[in-house]
This record gives sequence, C-alpha cells and structure tokens, in this order.
Amino acid sequence: MARRRSSPSAGQDPVLRSRGETRRRADRGRDRVERRVIYRHQLEAAREALGRVLRFDRPADAVLHEFFRAHRQLGAQDRAFVAESVYGVLRRKRYLEQLLPEATPRAMLLAYLARVAGTSVRELTPLLRSGEMELLGRVKALELDDLPLAVRAELPDWIVERLRTRMTDEEILALGRALREPAPLDLRVNTVRARREEVLSALASSGIEARPTPYSPIGVRLKDKIAINRHPLFLNGAIEVQDEGSQLLGYVVAPRRGELVVDFCAGAGGKSLMLGALMHSHGRVYAFDVSVRRLAQFKPRLKRSGLSNLHPAVIANENDARVKRLAGRIDRVLVDAPCSGLGTLRRNPDLKWRQSPASLEELTRKQAAILQGAARLVKPGGRLVYATCSLLTEENEAIVDAFLTANPGFSLLDCAQILKAQRVDLDTGRYLSLLPHVHGTDGFFAAALERVA
Repeated sequence: MARRRSSPSAGQDPVLRSRGETRRRADRGRDRVERRVIYRHQLEAAREALGRVLRFDRPADAVLHEFFRAHRQLGAQDRAFVAESVYGVLRRKRYLEQLLPEATPRAMLLAYLARVAGTSVRELTPLLRSGEMELLGRVKALELDDLPLAVRAELPDWIVERLRTRMTDEEILALGRALREPAPLDLRVNTVRARREEVLSALASSGIEARPTPYSPIGVRLKDKIAINRHPLFLNGAIEVQDEGSQLLGYVVAPRRGELVVDFCAGAGGKSLMLGALMHSHGRVYAFDVSVRRLAQFKPRLKRSGLSNLHPAVIANENDARVKRLAGRIDRVLVDAPCSGLGTLRRNPDLKWRQSPASLEELTRKQAAILQGAARLVKPGGRLVYATCSLLTEENEAIVDAFLTANPGFSLLDCAQILKAQRVDLDTGRYLSLLPHVHGTDGFFAAALERVA
C-alpha cells in the first residue's frame, strides 16, 4: 500500500513558503504570515493538477477531487498545498499572465509563489530548473503600470464590459479585489433545533471563534475555516453551512406556517431547509430539481434537520406533470435559477474562465423559461421570488423586466420593505442586490413578484 507523504524523503528538497497571500489582519494591526515547507513532490503535484484545471472543461473542485483520488499517496499537507496553489493561480491568472513571457502551468505556479504568496527566489532555489532562477528574478523585479481594468480586476474583458453598464471603474476594481479573496465560512442556525445565542456559546466552548452575521438574524460567521462537519452542532442538525447572502433569500420568500411552498431549483436543499425551518416544520415545502445527484445530497441534510414538512422530488423540466398538478395552488415559489455563478467567484474562481457570452445567452433563455414555468404555480395573492448568484444585468433585472412585460398579472414588490418587516436591516432597493465588496457575501440578486390577477 502506498504511504502518504507528509515529510521529506530522499530527493525531496524542502523550501519555506508563506501560506496563501499575505492578508492584513485588522484585529491584530499587522500582517500575519504562516511559513510552511514545500517539497519537490508537492510542487510537481500542483503543476500537474493546475495543468488539468486550466483546460476549463470541468469545475476546478471536480478536477481536484478526481486528481486526489488518483494520487492517494499525497498526504493532507500535500493536498492542502496543491489546492491552495491551484486556487491561488486561478484567482490571479490575468496578473500572472502579464508577468510571464510564456504562461505555462509550472511558470504560473512559480510566479504565484514568488510574486503573490511572498516566497523568496532564494527559498525556491532548490526546486528550480535551468533558467527558472533568472525568470523569477525578472518576475520579482518587474513593475506593471497602467494595466487594463480587466487585468487589475482579474476578470475577463467581456464581463467587465457588461459590468460597466451599471458600475464605475472604481466599483468594478473593488468588486474584483473582493472576488479574488477566499470566502468566509458562514453557518445558518436551524431554528427548529437551536437559537443563535446557543450556537455561538457552544462554538466558543469548543474554542471556535465566531460572530453573528451582520444581516441574517440566524447567521454565524466563523473566523477560520475548519472541518465544521465533524462538530456535534452540525451532526445533530443545529447548524448548516450556508452563505449569508443565500440565507437572505429565504427572508425575501418569507413563508408562513401552514403554507404551500415550492423551491423550484432546490439543488442540494440548503434553501429548502431554511424555508422549512422558517415555517416551523408546518405546511409543505416541495423541493424540485432536475438532478438526481443533487437531490441525493439533500437526504442526509434533511435527516439531520429534524424537519417533517419537506418533500424532495426529481422533475424532468419546468413542464413536468408534478409541476402542472400544483398550478395555481402555491403560496410561495422560489426560483433560484441556474446562472453563470459569477457572484460566487470567491469560492469558484475558475467559473469566470468557463463562462462566455455564448454560454450566457443560453443561460438567459433557460432562466426565462424556468421563471415562466414556475409562475404557473403561484396562486392569486401568492409570491414568486426569482434569484441568481450572478452579477450581470442580463441574468437579473432584464429577465424580471421581460417577465413582467409578458405577464401583467404579476407586480414587483419591494425587497427592502419585505426584509424590514422581518427586522432585517438591509436596504438595497426594490431588488435584493448583494455584492461581495459591499456586503461581504457572495453576489446575489433577487426580485419578489406578487400575483395580482
């Protein structure tokens, strides 16, 4: 059986590196840098994994999962180095390409370590091949002035062009900088099982630093990313991992006890679980999705939650017979539509390179069709919430505007007023519009519509 490498052996030259980019720790008033040894086999594994990810034919997390399964000899520290390095390169890809005459996976990896992660060329020397010392010397010394906005924001040109229709260059740059930072770990308290104060106290007793989220009344933000899925609070269903922005969508839906609710694109069920808890396990939440695999991930979460009002079901599409049987009967419908996912680039930095204007056009057609199909379920006086984790007008306001034009029986509600009625202190206007550099959440959009006829 192959042994996992966690310490050097013959032929493995160690070198120190900084762990991730140096980040300013406001609470300590200084930069904190953690040093870690790099070994030759780690660098080679990261190069190979990065080469596969840079094909952009599949999600980076899926590629890394497959890579680690095929390289079981890699230990925990090895895998951490590979993942951190690959995601670091993805977050700074445009900048690294400007530094290098030829942006090969190995060159980008070395440039990332030397220029972004703060590793000195001297420290990397034992791992370098012929000519790489000179390359990194130039990389470290190179001054890059007057870079295009898209390069400074670490976004493709076509995305920046679209953002410029609604944001200033300064706002785009602030957004881009926020999107290249790793996302925090947010938790949602399952109010059927616990209160937020109890969860915060239990976490503190476990030595885990956490604080309330600024907007969601049931959110908790951890200071550090840890394996929370092993904590008793997680195992007994008192908490779920859910970004604060995603939690706020539940408050826009605002379901009441005893109502009939449909989560039209339920996925792994995070929002369905929140809706069920807001209803205190009374009424019924139909969790629909076209993916058997995603709904399969929902089942263990549902079991932990203690909720009895959730009913997951696989549907073929928005015209499925299950959907038609509920036409005109539903109090609340949430459409968290499939989208470009550009609001989640803190977690999925490869997405910006896997999307394109052509894929965006296909997505908007799908979004319009799903929203139209879901609207048939809403009863008079009921609420339809359309949401995405996109930053682009084409996937957000434009979809809602076109729907309202084609469906005069629906009117636009004010999301700020809906949130205020639930004591959520957040006003982004009639639409819910969350931005990483402003709100510290993933990028989210939501519109609340009422069926008036």
